[in-house]
Amino acid sequence: MSTMEAEGRVVDVAGQDWDEVVRTVGESGEERLVVNMGPQHPSTHGVLRLVLTLDGETVTEVRPVIGYLHTGIEKNMEYRTWTQGVTFVTRMDYLSPIFNETAYCMAVEKLLGITDRIPERAKTLRVLMMELNRISSHLVAVATYGMELGATSIMIYGFREREMVLDLFEYITGLRMNMAYVRPGGVSVDLPAGAVDKIGEFLKVMPGRIKDMRKLLDENPVYTRRTKDVAYLDLTGCMALGVTGPVLRAAGLPWDLRKTQPYLGYETYEFDVPTANTCDVYGRYLVRMAEMEESLKIIEQALDRLTGPLKGEPVMIEDKKIGWPSRLALGPDGLGNSPDHIAHIMGTSMEALIHHFKLVTEGFRVPAGQAYAAVESPRGELGAHVVSDGGTRPYRVHFRDPSFTNLQALPAMCEGGMVADVISAIASIDPVMGGVDR
Repeated sequence: MSTMEAEGRVVDVAGQDWDEVVRTVGESGEERLVVNMGPQHPSTHGVLRLVLTLDGETVTEVRPVIGYLHTGIEKNMEYRTWTQGVTFVTRMDYLSPIFNETAYCMAVEKLLGITDRIPERAKTLRVLMMELNRISSHLVAVATYGMELGATSIMIYGFREREMVLDLFEYITGLRMNMAYVRPGGVSVDLPAGAVDKIGEFLKVMPGRIKDMRKLLDENPVYTRRTKDVAYLDLTGCMALGVTGPVLRAAGLPWDLRKTQPYLGYETYEFDVPTANTCDVYGRYLVRMAEMEESLKIIEQALDRLTGPLKGEPVMIEDKKIGWPSRLALGPDGLGNSPDHIAHIMGTSMEALIHHFKLVTEGFRVPAGQAYAAVESPRGELGAHVVSDGGTRPYRVHFRDPSFTNLQALPAMCEGGMVADVISAIASIDPVMGGVDR
C-alpha cells in the first residue's frame, strides 16, 4: 500500500503489491525501471527478494523483502522441552549450526545458574567445533563470492575444502549439518577414537589450501575490480545500522565478542582479530580469509588441551536431573545402544532410571526469568534471548541473528552504485536466510 506523508509518497513492499510499486514509480514523472530481483536461490544466498529502482544501470533505490523462508522455529520451541529446542535452533543459520546451538544453550545455562559448572572439556569441545564451523561457513562465503562474480574455480576449491570440515563433523557427531551436538550442560558425546588424528591431519592440510585460494583471488585483477571500492559502508554506517561481524571489522573496528565479551574461556586462547579499513567488498573478503587462518590457531590450542590436561574429563554436567546422557555408543548390531550404555542408564538404581525417563520424556524445569547470551558467529553477533515461566518448556525464545540485522545495510551499500554491484554487496554480507526468517 502507499500513503501520502510529509516527505512524499511512501511504498511499503510486502506481498502481492507489484502493481502498486510500479504505479507509484510511474507517477513520479521520472523515467525509472523497477526490477524484481528474486526471490530465488543462486545469487541471493537463499530466498531473498530485492525490489530495485534503476536509472539506467544505476541503482536509485533498494527495498529488501524477507519472509519467504519462514519456518516458525522460535514459535515451535514453545511446544518442546528445553533440550529438544536444540534440534530446532541448529536449523536456523544452517551454515553455522554449532553457533546457534551454543548461544541457545549458554542462555539456558544462565537461567539454570550452572554456567560455572559446565565441564572444561565440554567448553573446549564447543570452542573446537565452533572454530571448525567458522572455517566451513567462511569457505562457503568466499566460494560463493567468486561464483557470483564469474570465478567458478574458487567455488570448486571452497566446497572441496568445506567437505573436509563436514567429514569431521560427521565423524564426531554422526551428522554433517544440524547436529544438535551442543546440549544444555555440555555436549552430546565426547570425541570418538581417531578424531584427534583426523583433526590433526586437517590442521596440516588446511593452511596450504587457504593459501591456494588466496592465490586465485587476492591479486586477481578481474576480482579486485569487482570488489574494491564497491558496496562502501564506513564505520559510522555500521554503527548506525547495528552491523556486526566481518562487515564491521572491514570498516576498521576490531569488535569481536571472543575478545570484547569473552565466553567459554576464549580469553585464554591466543589469536588476533583481523580488520581492514577499506569498508568495501574486498576488505570483507580479506577479513574472512584471515579469520580462517586465526581459527586454525584456536583449533590447534583446543586440541592440545583436549589431549593434555583435559583428557578423560566429563563432557556433560554431573547433575543427572539436567545432564543428557553423553556416553553414547553403538551396539554390536551397529544400530542400537551398546550393552555398556544401557547398563550405565538402567543398572545403577531405580531412581537413576526414573530420572533418565523423566529427563527424556518431560524434560527439566528451568527457573522463571530471562537471560541473553551471545556468541561471535561467522556473520556477527548471534544472541539468544530466552524466557522461562518455570516450566519444562521455553515461554519465549528470540534470536538476534546477524544476517537479519546486516541486511539493513543493503540500501546504504547499493544505492548510487551499479546494478551489477548489488550481487557483490549481498555476497559480502553473506546472509543466510534461514537465520533471517526463523
